[in-house]
Amino acid sequence: MPHNYTATINWERNGAAFAEHRYSRGHEWRFDGGVTVPASSSPDSVPLPFSVANAVDPEEALVAATASCHMLWFLWLAAQRGFVVESYQDEAYGIMEENPEGKVAFSRITLRPRIQFQHPQPTAQELEHLHHAAHESCYIANTLRCAVEVEFPPPPQA
Repeated sequence: MPHNYTATINWERNGAAFAEHRYSRGHEWRFDGGVTVPASSSPDSVPLPFSVANAVDPEEALVAATASCHMLWFLWLAAQRGFVVESYQDEAYGIMEENPEGKVAFSRITLRPRIQFQHPQPTAQELEHLHHAAHESCYIANTLRCAVEVEFPPPPQA
């Protein structure tokens, strides 16, 4: 059974010189729960002041959606296996570059989760299995054409 998801995107010219490309790329994303997110093109793509630096850009949103989806599956799988996660932090990043077809695209998204567990903690092998299963289950990762990798932090020193 298919699931449907919606977002409303709202942008207005507000009298800017559109034909000269001198218009703000700032806009809003509105979601079904009532959340409104300020959005814009990345200042890396469209220079300030035509981008909004403190807004979310689509590239950041894709990285965040990938990391969030992976985390949500990881938490569910950890709970299924009896592990209690106290905290989960991920400083994910994505790399965009020219692909073999000559188009700029994400070539890789790297997740760097730092997870705190109650005891018992998973072994390194169990942790790797949890991340692999989360990746295999993640809807976003299953949609992307680029690689999604998980970097494991070094084990804590005793």
